[in-house]
Amino acid sequence: MTLEILTADELLPFRHGFFTRKGGVSSGIYEGLNCGPGSSDQSDAVLANRRLVAEAMGLPKSHLASLHQVHSPDVLVVDGPLTTPRPKCDAMVSATLGVALGILTADCQPVLFAEARSGVVAAAHAGWKGALNGVLGATVDAMVGLGAERRKIKAVIGPCISQRAYEVGPEFMDVFLELDPEFSRFFAQGTGGGKGDRVMFDLPAFGLFRLREAGIAEASYTGHCTYSDPERFYSYRRTTHAGEADYGRLISVIAP
Repeated sequence: MTLEILTADELLPFRHGFFTRKGGVSSGIYEGLNCGPGSSDQSDAVLANRRLVAEAMGLPKSHLASLHQVHSPDVLVVDGPLTTPRPKCDAMVSATLGVALGILTADCQPVLFAEARSGVVAAAHAGWKGALNGVLGATVDAMVGLGAERRKIKAVIGPCISQRAYEVGPEFMDVFLELDPEFSRFFAQGTGGGKGDRVMFDLPAFGLFRLREAGIAEASYTGHCTYSDPERFYSYRRTTHAGEADYGRLISVIAP
């Protein structure tokens, strides 16, 4: 099956893509393009899938960089192929030709950045914790450190979990409100499910807020919900609700 690659005009002319799960060689609960070495999928299948992604980007597999993501605000400057073990951080920036920056997600936000004048690009993994703790602003700062102009940076949030699928408890919301009571606007009343205190968190809206707070030129969201479209996307939360043992990881990639 042919790979499905979502692109955004804002990131052109850079090679980039938010890859769906379509295509690939994984089977079972990982069926499709599972690119997560941290999953329990067969390692040969994951390597084959990552090779397909690298080929789609016009690069050898060894030049597709990815991280050991830990929900941190930490950013790595990439100036060549990464060696193993994968660095523990959640964002990468680069202006080096011949490498591609790959972020893995399964409900969290994959965010791709580009600044055409300088040739600086970036990729960030921003779940609620990373977004709250500043990974998106730190990524913009790192791009500026490589020569990007803040007011010319564009960023696009790819497929992630939407508010309608992201029900949480009051203790989750309290973490946000302790930092800023105005963050209440990113929560809506939940469906209840026997508990009247449930709320729905708008992760992509919060990501867009953080990006605009960083002072960049443009921030947008592709509008795809990972939870609601099992044919195209992996979802940690959907897997949990279904009682499955594990889940695949989507990859989002950009190259200078």
